[in-house]
Amino acid sequence: MNYEQNEMEEELAAETGGMTKEDLQSIVANAIKLSIAYIDDEVSPNRAKATRYYLGDRFGNEEDGRSTVVSMDVRDTVSKIMPSLLRTFFGSEKVVRFEPRNEADIPFADMATEYINYILTEDNNLFLELQSCWQDALVRKVGILKFWYEETDETVHTMTDIDEMQFQALSGNDEIEVEVITSSVEIDEMGNPTSDEEPNYTIRVRHNDREGRVRVKSLPPEEFLIDRRATKIEDAGYCGHRKMATVSELIKMGYPRELVESKATSSDQLMFNQERMARDPDELNGYRDDEAMKRVLYVESYIRVDKNNDGIAELRRVCTMGDDYEVVHHEEVEQAPFATFCPAPEAHVFFGESMFDLVGDIQLIKSNVMRNMLDSLSMSIHPRVGVVEGSANIDDLLNSEIGSIVRMTQPGSVIPFSLPFVGKEAFPMLQYLDKVREDRTGISKASQGLDADALQSSTSVAVNATLQGAQAQIEMIARVFAETGMRQLYSGILKLVVANQDKERVIRLLDRDHPINPAPWNSSMDVKITLPIGAASEQEKIDSLSQIIQKQEEILKNFGPDNGLVTIENYRNAIQKQIELAGFKDVSSMLNTGQIQPPQAAEDAEAEAEPSQEDQLAQVQRFAIESDIKKKAAELELRRQEMIRDDDFKHDKLEADIMIKAAEIKAKYNTTLNVAEIKAAIDLNREALRAENQQQPNQRQAQRPAQQRAQQQGQRPVQPQPNRQPNPQGVRPVVQ
Repeated sequence: MNYEQNEMEEELAAETGGMTKEDLQSIVANAIKLSIAYIDDEVSPNRAKATRYYLGDRFGNEEDGRSTVVSMDVRDTVSKIMPSLLRTFFGSEKVVRFEPRNEADIPFADMATEYINYILTEDNNLFLELQSCWQDALVRKVGILKFWYEETDETVHTMTDIDEMQFQALSGNDEIEVEVITSSVEIDEMGNPTSDEEPNYTIRVRHNDREGRVRVKSLPPEEFLIDRRATKIEDAGYCGHRKMATVSELIKMGYPRELVESKATSSDQLMFNQERMARDPDELNGYRDDEAMKRVLYVESYIRVDKNNDGIAELRRVCTMGDDYEVVHHEEVEQAPFATFCPAPEAHVFFGESMFDLVGDIQLIKSNVMRNMLDSLSMSIHPRVGVVEGSANIDDLLNSEIGSIVRMTQPGSVIPFSLPFVGKEAFPMLQYLDKVREDRTGISKASQGLDADALQSSTSVAVNATLQGAQAQIEMIARVFAETGMRQLYSGILKLVVANQDKERVIRLLDRDHPINPAPWNSSMDVKITLPIGAASEQEKIDSLSQIIQKQEEILKNFGPDNGLVTIENYRNAIQKQIELAGFKDVSSMLNTGQIQPPQAAEDAEAEAEPSQEDQLAQVQRFAIESDIKKKAAELELRRQEMIRDDDFKHDKLEADIMIKAAEIKAKYNTTLNVAEIKAAIDLNREALRAENQQQPNQRQAQRPAQQRAQQQGQRPVQPQPNRQPNPQGVRPVVQ
């Protein structure tokens, strides 16, 4: 909803009897003033004091000539907690996952988890934002993360070394705007070169492309406003974000320039806030009072009001501008875009306790004890002296140079007041104060690692118990952060992308490109917290998983995959958890993380694909019979060819013998035989034999199905009998 749409809505509200803009502005302005009074007058002074303690500033009770040392208990406590928290949330496991509410959400839950983690780690630097936010929480009671969906309508690129052809191609594109920054030759008003020399351009390209991204930012504590009666963000009647926005920033957001410039001022309402001054005392000296840096008080409020006069208060986002809190934009929203973190929440109040509330007094007491100890040591090393007035040179006494002389008129004029060092009596007090701090915060040497002095003679059970007990407070803080701020952050961003991302986006996950379209996702999916904390250390968990995996392997080996106790998916999950605990994030490169087909389904699929045993036996027999028939046919064909070759050979030999006999008879008896008739008779008999041999394979081919049926039924196949034909010439054929 833009500024013009708000004006149209106000006209409609006036006609229908709804809340007018003036009524809404009065309610919102009153809520803002009450929240500012609550934050600036009651909350900020305590948080400013906590900031000074964290920075190690002086307390204001110092005396000239005395020690001004400051103990850093608040900073030390926070510094010891932060690494454990960051390691817990940024380890190998995903501490936040989306759980499907129904069957339709199952295919989208894992993808939503991966995509929201990608948005927080790639589109935003979640590590640095959480580090800043958690530091505010541990020192200043509450840390605030704000998340919103930001759309960019214009993308600007600067391009160099562009020739004339490239320049003309870019200029002819209607979707972009080209602005010439520099050119190697002069160009006229129409953008054409004034000489024949080949020009070279440096241009600025503006591309109008609507694209949105989720943004996450840690807010300074003094910029966050909330109703004093609120206990959490979800039930707050009012909460908001105030800031001194620049004129340029507001114009880019779509507000009319005349309106923004009319609200601009050279002052900064937050400049004199106690928290900001404690955090950066020199900010006032670096402020620039010029036109380009003029700012406007801009408050983004989330308030529950009955705008449509239906008797039910709805949550509305109301934006105001200027010191008079003029309403410039309002719309109904589903949630307030804030995630809050408090390390030690108090029941029924929004602001709980910080580490400053737990150890601030200890820091003050320890600082005073240490100052007295150092003063005692200083006085024992450099004692005060008594002087007989007029008998010693006062300037010599005031000279603190080592080995310097003191001029006296008579002996004994200077008497040193030797004082013993009594600071050693204060060491037990320092140890007691450290013990009190450890009891309050749970932070000790053991919580940071093995204390050799305290645990050198302890058993492994005692060592583990000491370490686990020391980590209990940090685990408590991590659990509170996860159940409050992290849950708000993930569920809020899921709602943002489902409501605002209207086109598919391709992102790279696990070395593959994945198209993401959140439109069909359920924005109310449950957020599951899986913090990697507990009684056992990571190494102990890995060892326990190794034993579990070994037992699973034995069960699967002995009883099969369908044993009713351990499934293949259970086995895969145990290995996956062990890989994650070992610190490897890309589990899919070592293990198939997709859906596993159940053993019964696999057996059913195999049963459908494979024939029964009887069918397999019949098929084998059929193949054997067909192979045997083919083999027999090949043998018979080979024998037939051999018979034909033998017959040809014998026929040729017979013809040669006839010719020889005819020649002998003619030479001996002078009688000529009719060789042609003899050959004709032989050829006739030969043709009859060839016809018989050609008919036999055809008969065998026709009788083959009957043989196959007989063999399948267990009968003896009938062997075909050769078809003998009479020899018309009385010549006996050669048959083998």
